[in-house]
Amino acid sequence: MTPFNLKALLFLSLGHLTVDIYQGALPAILPFLKENLHLSYTAAGFILIAANFTSSLLQPLFGLLSDKKEQAFLLPLGTFAAGVGYSLLSLPSHFPLVLVLVCVSGLGIASFHPEGYKLAGFFTGERPATGMSIFSVGGNLGFALGPTIAIWVISHLGFTSLPVVVLPSLLYTAVIIAGRRSVAIPARAAHAGRGAGGPAEKGAYTALALTIGVVIVRSWIQMGVAAYIPFYFIDVLKSDPVYAANLVTVFLLGGAAGTLLGAPIADRWGHRFMLRVSMFFTTLVFPLLFYTNGRLLFVLLFLLGALLVSTFSVTVVMGQRLLPRNLGIASGLMVGFAIGAGGIGVTLLGVVADRFGVYTALRSIAVLPLAGFVLSMVLTYPPRREGRA
Repeated sequence: MTPFNLKALLFLSLGHLTVDIYQGALPAILPFLKENLHLSYTAAGFILIAANFTSSLLQPLFGLLSDKKEQAFLLPLGTFAAGVGYSLLSLPSHFPLVLVLVCVSGLGIASFHPEGYKLAGFFTGERPATGMSIFSVGGNLGFALGPTIAIWVISHLGFTSLPVVVLPSLLYTAVIIAGRRSVAIPARAAHAGRGAGGPAEKGAYTALALTIGVVIVRSWIQMGVAAYIPFYFIDVLKSDPVYAANLVTVFLLGGAAGTLLGAPIADRWGHRFMLRVSMFFTTLVFPLLFYTNGRLLFVLLFLLGALLVSTFSVTVVMGQRLLPRNLGIASGLMVGFAIGAGGIGVTLLGVVADRFGVYTALRSIAVLPLAGFVLSMVLTYPPRREGRA
């Protein structure tokens, strides 16, 4: 087993942060794209569908490619494509070209994640969840910072200056090409890990399906809160948009903190145990949002984000242990497909909001943590050799 390598994990985490800046920043510029191209809300929504399909749902295919043969080039290529595709979105005057650029960025994001998670797994040593959380938190931070970076550039330089946002992508692409060996990420690490695990154990595919189910629920909750907190506070309560944006930022930052804090607990007490604890306390905390205001609401949202996302890296490790010979596919399923499917589920909240109102849509999210908890309770988690998991 390759020993725990903090330097390599931090380097990969920086790339994860860079790539997810562009994934997180896309919704922030939709109003500008809609205005510039005179799009309908349906067309603007189609941009998100295209982004979700290419960046998330296609990740298992890149995982399959990664498992068949070492594909280290996917890291710099994915980073480059994610940044270039996104940063050029302010230039086209035709909707189809915008969709092409969104797909280029999405494919870059999709290609980076399975290879990144697989490679990160080789450097976690005997603390798999802890090590994976270091890689994962980079993505959490990038997703949270993306909208802030994009809006800052637009507000100070104008929408046509969006290409400036490509700089993080170009810098990391250059660094990973020039410094890959110096950070101890040798190509042989991938070969050493391939095939080291045994075949999937009895019941592994059922456990994998249930774990994916929990991740879909978790993603549905996270994206639903991030999307409908602003609608509720701006459209229903007529609050300051900046206040609503700050609430979402605190919620996402709580998720980043939870990613780091939950992983050591999972390594100590078991992955399935952490999954159950996360969903149980999320079920209890979520309803309190509707009876809280002021500063306490910020505290509660931070806590909710931390509890909910505390198993982000844990479920990736679970997937990799359930499919020990297909680490790339496992990563693609947990990070891409499951999260993407959860994002599609958020569209159902739109149907509820149109028919019954935003408040009802937000309240309806409360049933999801309970559903996730039930799934975690019936989950039998192999490999059986991990006694406490």
